[in-house]
Amino acid sequence: MTIHRTALKASVAAFALACAGALPAYAADPDVDAVETVIVTAEKVEQDIQRIPLAVTAYTAQDLEKSHIESLTDIALRTPGFSATAFTPAELNLSIRGIGSSEAVSQNAAGDPSVVVFMDGVYVGKGGIADIDAYNLERIEVLRGPQGTLYGKNAAGGLVNLISKKADDKPSLQASATVGNYNQINVNGRVNVPLTDNLFFAAGASSKNRSGYEFNETTGNRVNDEHLATVQGQLRFVPNDNLEMILAADYTHQDQKGNPRHNICNDALAGGVHCVGINPDPRVVNAYTDGYLRRDLATVRGEINWTTPLGTITSISAYRDTRIGTLTPFFSNPVNPPAQIESTEIDSEKNKQFSQELRLGFDTMDERLTGVAGFYFLHEQNDRTEGLFQQFPAATGFANYPQDVSSRSVAIFGQANYKILDSLTATFGARMTWENKDGEFAGYLVSTTVPGVLPPPLAADYDVHASKSWSAFTPKAALEWQVTDDAMAYFSASRGFKSGGFQGIAGNANSARTPYDPEFVWSYEVGAKTRWWDDRLQLNGDIFQANYSGLQISQLIPLVGLVIGNAAEARVRGAELEFVLVPFPHWQIDGNYTYLDAPITKCAPAASICHVDNVLTRAPQNKIALGVQFSEPVDFGVLSARLDFMHTSKYYFEVTNIPTQTQLGYSMVDGRIALSSLDDHWEVALWGKNLGDKLVATYVTAFAPFGQVLVPYAPPRTFGVTLSFKN
Repeated sequence: MTIHRTALKASVAAFALACAGALPAYAADPDVDAVETVIVTAEKVEQDIQRIPLAVTAYTAQDLEKSHIESLTDIALRTPGFSATAFTPAELNLSIRGIGSSEAVSQNAAGDPSVVVFMDGVYVGKGGIADIDAYNLERIEVLRGPQGTLYGKNAAGGLVNLISKKADDKPSLQASATVGNYNQINVNGRVNVPLTDNLFFAAGASSKNRSGYEFNETTGNRVNDEHLATVQGQLRFVPNDNLEMILAADYTHQDQKGNPRHNICNDALAGGVHCVGINPDPRVVNAYTDGYLRRDLATVRGEINWTTPLGTITSISAYRDTRIGTLTPFFSNPVNPPAQIESTEIDSEKNKQFSQELRLGFDTMDERLTGVAGFYFLHEQNDRTEGLFQQFPAATGFANYPQDVSSRSVAIFGQANYKILDSLTATFGARMTWENKDGEFAGYLVSTTVPGVLPPPLAADYDVHASKSWSAFTPKAALEWQVTDDAMAYFSASRGFKSGGFQGIAGNANSARTPYDPEFVWSYEVGAKTRWWDDRLQLNGDIFQANYSGLQISQLIPLVGLVIGNAAEARVRGAELEFVLVPFPHWQIDGNYTYLDAPITKCAPAASICHVDNVLTRAPQNKIALGVQFSEPVDFGVLSARLDFMHTSKYYFEVTNIPTQTQLGYSMVDGRIALSSLDDHWEVALWGKNLGDKLVATYVTAFAPFGQVLVPYAPPRTFGVTLSFKN
């Protein structure tokens, strides 16, 4: 029997190595000599991450601290198949396995991403979130592949779950202060107070401030700075073992200078005229104004968990209020003769969102049948005004594009797991979604110096009403084989979809009232999750294929904006491999590798920018992450350190795959070394990020007629010292 079990285990491991795949990249506690078990709620019930037939990566609070993780971009660098870039500091473009959010989403009141974020079970729509280090998080879960059954629309590529720590009966106080380069000063404080035996209160506040990463020669100011403050509060009532009620709220305020693009100007293409006054230093811009970013985010959430004879009933009710204002100069020219070229985007957006989820988690037939079933409702009211100011030698003009959109999504869903045998489990699930988008879309030419001449290219003023309804059926099936206690193999097939919508900025009335349809995906995945060497090595893997139809593609039309259409079909194939190794006590080595092949396989006849065999955006063929950490007691405390190496191969920002809109392959190194007191109350940490000072674009806009390429860049080398206290 022992030989037979060993052979089975070896065969599963060999499969994982051959196929590659999606191992949860969580770290072992440095004080133990085995990889820890992590419990996640990826399928809306608590489960051991190694027993879920799903590609999911989880980061604990300890992982976030030891890698000095501050943002979703930091998470993406370390996660298989995950990419994150920024159109603006408040507008992230997330991509998982080659499918992601278009820049057009940020200009579109009726647009939606392909990768979504949930915060404590609440869908994060417009406005995004604050930096994740501002929240008191228990863990982060990244689910790869379509999650259409349990999470619904817009999880076509995958999703990110942020889970906060719950207030409990243990009094605690935590505080930290960070000082770093670029005049960085961050402070963070959290408190947990038991008010009675069954009523608990938790609160936190965070302030982040630093000077800008770039210098604007025209105004003499540093831009792309950060000034952000966040407060949170939570009240948790547990009257008995069967009932839990949570009331939580958070608020974020951000007010800082803008993010002007660096102008890579080509004299040969521009005739030597438009490059006057442009500094070639990538950390210097020449914008006529600094611009600004102002953001206010507020969320109120109520959660009830009630254990009944039927199972656990969960209700999550949430209200989000988001207000954003941005001004971004794109060409970054000083607008002095002869270089009178500028395009400025001025946006104002107010979004109100209400969501309600009611579900039942059940466990019956002596645990042979488990699962979840529920109802979901989401309503968004989005009022957005997009202003475009354009200045050229021939003409100057200003146009406004107001959008007022009401969106509603209703769904019923269920997923059940049935143990056919003690070692064999079948999973079946389905979700039915009905959604509607109803809006007023307008375009007004406010002023122009030469009517009928560029800019902007608005044929005539328009004000139209448009409405469209869609429905989607998104099933899932999986088969899980628990080969041994330490090895599991699985197969899954699932469907997901991304909402349809309307153009945010249209050149005429007909374009404004014409909707684009949802995109759909079928994904197939085979994987294995294994433990070895007395739980000191965890090795997981899977291979997958996703077939997309009606793929929404955005095209930048110079002087107009980003236009969306259902232009393509795509086939994404890939493999992900990830491991965690504890070679001896207090040490850990972990890493992952992703291979991705994501070509367009078919184009719509009218899609001029679509070309078969072109690669999808933000889909690097190879992606690697490797980390080493240790923690050793010394005479005066505990010394710990971690070093992270991340490499990403070339990827494109547009489906045209033109060289000027390409990010070449790059590698990054982050590091942290810390000394904590023996009682674990105090810690001082020295950290550094992007230690090689790599120049990485977060987006590239190419204006071929003017010979210019406009680029915002990711942060340069940063470093600092953090002093922490906890009790």
